[in-house]
Amino acid sequence: MRDFADLFDALDRTSSTRRKVHALEAYFRRAPPHDASWALFLLMGRRLKRVIPPQRLVEWTYQLTGLPGWLVAESYAAVGDLAETTALLLDRQLPEGTGESLPLSRWIEDRLLPLRDEPVELQQAAVTRWWSGLPRRELFLLNKMLTGELRVGVSDTLVVRALAEVAGVTPAEMAHRVMGAWTPSAEHFARVTAATHVEDDLSRPYPFYLASPLDAGGQGAPSELGELGEWLAEWKWDGIRAQLIRRGGATFLWSRGEELITHRFPELRDAGSRLAEGTVLDGEVLAWCGEGPLPFAVLQTRIGRQKLTPAILEKAPVVFMAFDLLEQGGADQRERQLEERRELAARLVREVGVPLRFSQTLSERSWADLVGLRVQSRQRNVEGLMLKRRGSPYLAGRKRGDWWKWKIDPYAVDAVLVYAHPGHGKRANLFTDYTFAVWSGGELVPVAKAYSGLTDEEIAELDRWIRSHTRERFGPVRAVDPVHVFELHFEGIAPSPRHRSGIALRFPRIARWRSDKKPADADSLDSLLALLKVRGAQGVELSSP
Repeated sequence: MRDFADLFDALDRTSSTRRKVHALEAYFRRAPPHDASWALFLLMGRRLKRVIPPQRLVEWTYQLTGLPGWLVAESYAAVGDLAETTALLLDRQLPEGTGESLPLSRWIEDRLLPLRDEPVELQQAAVTRWWSGLPRRELFLLNKMLTGELRVGVSDTLVVRALAEVAGVTPAEMAHRVMGAWTPSAEHFARVTAATHVEDDLSRPYPFYLASPLDAGGQGAPSELGELGEWLAEWKWDGIRAQLIRRGGATFLWSRGEELITHRFPELRDAGSRLAEGTVLDGEVLAWCGEGPLPFAVLQTRIGRQKLTPAILEKAPVVFMAFDLLEQGGADQRERQLEERRELAARLVREVGVPLRFSQTLSERSWADLVGLRVQSRQRNVEGLMLKRRGSPYLAGRKRGDWWKWKIDPYAVDAVLVYAHPGHGKRANLFTDYTFAVWSGGELVPVAKAYSGLTDEEIAELDRWIRSHTRERFGPVRAVDPVHVFELHFEGIAPSPRHRSGIALRFPRIARWRSDKKPADADSLDSLLALLKVRGAQGVELSSP
């Protein structure tokens, strides 16, 4: 694990993309293949299932160091990260460990994974023995893996770039090789980095092509894209982005988050069985009724259920809205022009029929017409419009220029900051995750949590203020003086009996710090409930998420 700890430190010490890629490439070239495969697993954001509950690590830290519980709790509140807190406290109380330098693969497969099913007494004996023998940086990584919370400060894109250099292939080819479900092993790493790749997984999806927001990077109005005739417009559907795959006599449905979700949508699995062999469609899983989509909240009623009853299937019927063809007859179609791929996809969908549908091109003749159509997005339960260059290939990741998402303007609410929680990774020692509240009956009721939208300078300023204006502490969470107002933007609203406010906001984010407003100027829960009633008045069935 020492080599992986060296890599972790190298990635953590720099913000340079070039240096990160160089460090990754150097590690993949020198690491044993089995270790490299496990490192790839962790670097790509995949997590080990939790081995030890965090509270046990806290209790064992009390016992091993002899420190009082209040001091450990205060240290945790100051640091904001349990693994780092434990490593720091143990480093000060125990001699620096040198321990045996086991390979990363042996640490995970021979020690961590078997420990999950052991009695608590044996777990404690093993973990405290390891603590006593490890240097602090390896102890930190060990605790992260024990709790299933290891996050490495590097993007998937950089990992793919480094691995592509090792294999001598393009980043797009490497992105495809590491998609899907795989188990870390020396054999797996050898296949991934081979000069010529032999497909060993019939279910493997392609890397998803992601659109860029139209209002970012200088692209503010659709007319800036040039002539409308070069572009294809369609609705931006509000569902689960997915690829429907038919290979080897089996059907697979992969989400954009690389989760195999076939079992959650049996009607789509059955429809996929009617596709021609060697077909891959890109599209969106939508809750659907009649000729229109239902709110995403309806689809959510199926996502979290382990057992799909007939009642759930009836309440939330789904379709697969196809909008692109990636593979036909086992041949990769991604280099073909978008218009050609869509014609082929439309033909395949027509042959299968319901519950497969095809995302039709919108026929408006001017940018002004599209501006007017976009205004109807919420009434149609869609997120806005997609604009795609007609001659574009299907790329991997978020490549700017050919695909743009022109989302509807978000809802907005002014809310008061009431709680703060430490962030993760490099921000573990800063309060970056916030809870916001609105007024109801003379008191502030929490309605949303958000962590994005502030600049680094604003985060630092707010962090200093939080530390000196804390009212109460609940573990790492701080209750603060309710004096700061923030404008939040969000994409949707739905009733939620799980929340005290009775509502849930979808994708809340911080738009700006309203230093010009006082807490009394914040919005009320009644205003959000009125918005909920408006949505219902539009004929939208508002189900609990």
